Amino acid sequence: MKTRTSSGGGRFAYEGLDRVIHERARLSVLTSLITNPKGLAFNELKDLCSLTDGNLSRHLSVLEKDGMVEIAKGHERNRSVTICRITRSGRKRYMEYLETLEQVVRDAAKAQEEGTAVVRNMATSRA
Repeated sequence: MKTRTSSGGGRFAYEGLDRVIHERARLSVLTSLITNPKGLAFNELKDLCSLTDGNLSRHLSVLEKDGMVEIAKGHERNRSVTICRITRSGRKRYMEYLETLEQVVRDAAKAQEEGTAVVRNMATSRA
């Protein structure tokens, strides 16, 4: 996997960490929606993400404006219901984001292993 970096070539720039997705509440919303491809009712999504009506509305607005989710209003059992779904492009961006996040984890684990090896080597050379 190719790691995206800034034009300066910084190894740990992680340009793939999409700012729209990276916010905690929006990451929760998108994760909930990607695991429920048929969509979720607003109240179900609100409960899954532990958000208030206002917070969820605001984050859905940002995601909808960016083309990552679609919101459909309808009726079920004589009650209005709002269904939220991730779009095809939203799914693609989310998966790209996860690939970058996985690279962050791999880089951190590698650095940890290398740091541990250096400490071990230093201890061995002193003995």
